[in-house]
Amino acid sequence: MKNGNNKNTVIKQINEVLNRTFGKTIENATQNQLYKAFAITVKNEIMDKWAQSAYTTDDKRVYYLSIEFLMGRALSNNILNIGKRKDYQEACKQLGLDFDSIASREPEAGLGNGGLGRLAACFMDSLATLDLPAYGCGIRYEYGLFRQKIIDGQQVEYPDTWLEDGNVWEVERPEERVEVHFGGHIKESWEGDKLRFVHSGYSTVHAVPYDMPIVGYMNDRVNSLRLWRAVSPKRIDMASFNRGEYLKAVEEKQMAEVLSHILYPEDKHYEGKSLRLKQHYFFVSATMQMIVARFMKLNLPLSALPDKAVVHINDTHPALAIPELMRILMDEHGLGWDEAWDITGRMFAYTNHTIMAEALEKWPEQLFKQILPRIYAIVKEINERFCGMVYRDFPEKRNDIHKMAIIGYGQIAMAPLCIAGSYSVNGVSALHSRIIKEETFKDFADVFCGKFTNVTNGVTHRRWLLLSNPGLTDLITKNIGKDWISDMTKIKALEAKADDPKFLDKFDNIKRLNKRKLAEYIKQTTGIVVSENSIFDVQVKRLHEYKRQLLNILRIMYDYVQIINEPEKYKDAIPVTCIFGAKAAPGYKRAKVIIKLINDAADLINNDPRVMDKIKVVFLENYSVSLAQIIFPASDISQQISTASKEASGTGNMKFMMNGALTLGTMDGANVEIYESVGPDNIYIFGYDAETVQQIYKTGEYDPTVFVEQDYTLKTVLNMLIDGTLNPEKPYLFKEIYESLLSCKTGMSDPFLILGDFQSYKAAHDKIVKDYADRRKWNKMAVINVANSGRFSSDNSIANYNKLIWKLK
Repeated sequence: MKNGNNKNTVIKQINEVLNRTFGKTIENATQNQLYKAFAITVKNEIMDKWAQSAYTTDDKRVYYLSIEFLMGRALSNNILNIGKRKDYQEACKQLGLDFDSIASREPEAGLGNGGLGRLAACFMDSLATLDLPAYGCGIRYEYGLFRQKIIDGQQVEYPDTWLEDGNVWEVERPEERVEVHFGGHIKESWEGDKLRFVHSGYSTVHAVPYDMPIVGYMNDRVNSLRLWRAVSPKRIDMASFNRGEYLKAVEEKQMAEVLSHILYPEDKHYEGKSLRLKQHYFFVSATMQMIVARFMKLNLPLSALPDKAVVHINDTHPALAIPELMRILMDEHGLGWDEAWDITGRMFAYTNHTIMAEALEKWPEQLFKQILPRIYAIVKEINERFCGMVYRDFPEKRNDIHKMAIIGYGQIAMAPLCIAGSYSVNGVSALHSRIIKEETFKDFADVFCGKFTNVTNGVTHRRWLLLSNPGLTDLITKNIGKDWISDMTKIKALEAKADDPKFLDKFDNIKRLNKRKLAEYIKQTTGIVVSENSIFDVQVKRLHEYKRQLLNILRIMYDYVQIINEPEKYKDAIPVTCIFGAKAAPGYKRAKVIIKLINDAADLINNDPRVMDKIKVVFLENYSVSLAQIIFPASDISQQISTASKEASGTGNMKFMMNGALTLGTMDGANVEIYESVGPDNIYIFGYDAETVQQIYKTGEYDPTVFVEQDYTLKTVLNMLIDGTLNPEKPYLFKEIYESLLSCKTGMSDPFLILGDFQSYKAAHDKIVKDYADRRKWNKMAVINVANSGRFSSDNSIANYNKLIWKLK
């Protein structure tokens, strides 16, 4: 069919949807109605493929369990994946419509808080593209994380009402709802030679599934993202209502349905911990019930379940899927412990995403027992059998059993449960996998040496390059052909263009246009005017102390002081625009103070005429997938400056690299593999390495005051935190940060080694500014980074997961 006919067909289909759904035509429809018509048209086109993919039950599937799925907007991505991008763009052109404006009407679900959720989204995209049968399983949060506003420099959280006008892409499946039980009592009874457990007195919540299509690129595979919504089986207490007790009448319903309201409720109090634990069990119980129910339709023995399903646990949040499967197999299907454990042990794989102690989840034992009494009993039995096995089979580890126990010191630890109940455990970068095997989980690795492996993270180039950076995509395709789109490793051929002056000029022009687009967004949303000729120096990611946004802003303040003190030295310096984007967890006080620090420093620097043409500082509120799609193509510098050994992998580093930004980072996470890919001349590395950091932590031989005493300017910058320079009305607002760096009373001063790495970081940044002046050299380095980004495609990651772990057809 000629493209003109394709375009006309699209116009006809959109008109039909508008007529039948809204009683409107293209000429009188609202922007919101146009978006829905476009989305429904695309959805209709994939429905046959979706049905075929979802209900072919004889293939082995992976069920990817994650508490987060940060999917981003679906309309443009789905149009790209079905190969109709040009058709829809030309249809819009003929109709006088702005496609980007229509696509921006799609509400963006905040169903994640950063790398974990965005990784899950990339993996779902790649699973479908590689034609691998898969379900993503999580929670349909009514409000997601939160919508961030910056008011007077401070983060303020608002509800993310993404479902306010419905979700075109989802399909409710009420016929597949299941029950999830909380609380109650367990009674034991013998039936013949089998011990039975009867659960009674529990409260019930219904889990109702909503499916969203995940479309493979240019193929017939459409997988499903299944999100569970909590619904009370009791709609209203009429007796209470008729007595005039209206709040009490709906209290039970509201308490049940709060389970699927908000991602990561604050858990510094009992109620928050209880809600989080219930959330985790809610979605894994519903998912495991679904998996077993679907398998039973095949009329195969339960021992064959691992041949048809593999369950992947994305970090520890879904760990309770392991004892939940044991419960289903034993209590509902009558299997004995040994048979049920054999099946369970062949079904689960676990990805660890962190070595941070506070992120390795633990639950208070009494809370766990109260909320999940049957699951507690199963976990207790798993722990006793596991510890007994270690004691019996590994006598040399007997003194280390307390380090490996699932239950101990009044806590139930999820990471040991995942390791004990999974046949595969992997880290997400070569460095991270080595650390968890040699440090974090060394005792487990000694016992289960064959379980541990590595699969480095990846990102989907379809969203982060094709969709986000069409100019660069077209340039690449014109020079090396289009095969790289289907096989990202073939982008390596672009390296031959790194010495081509004409190509580099075109590459530079595309970057400039992307910077202009971001500069316009910055002006529109913040009022700050930035130059597209400046260096766009970017750090966007979740706000956490180990990611060291604090190091970045202190270095910016250092540059500010230097320019003021030596204006002649910097009169010809290339201007730098420092861009931040980050959300802090609502209960993370220090992270929120760092956001305030960044914004107060920005107010000081941006309004000082002595430096206004040299430095600008911008904090972009409500960082999201759609905002990231504007930021990454425009960036020159990718700040990946975590304390070495703390970042498991990172995925932002890969997205920046893919779009031609140069990495400024520590040898941490996947930075190590980026370094290996591009070579030392095409990346800027600074600071302590992981081994040195680990040694410092072990010995405690670290005095940050030494670095301050050797650098008067650094001392000046730190004094700005407490002398009122940044906030005259509240001069001690940042005193806590100052004391954490120099005089911590509760532990190690400067625990993330900001001052120890500062001079090395500053020197690396100074080199970047110097190198940027040579545009030909800079662009060559950027092209080499793009050409070597194929290694970090999520297609490659998923192929490795399947080869090493899942074994799907």
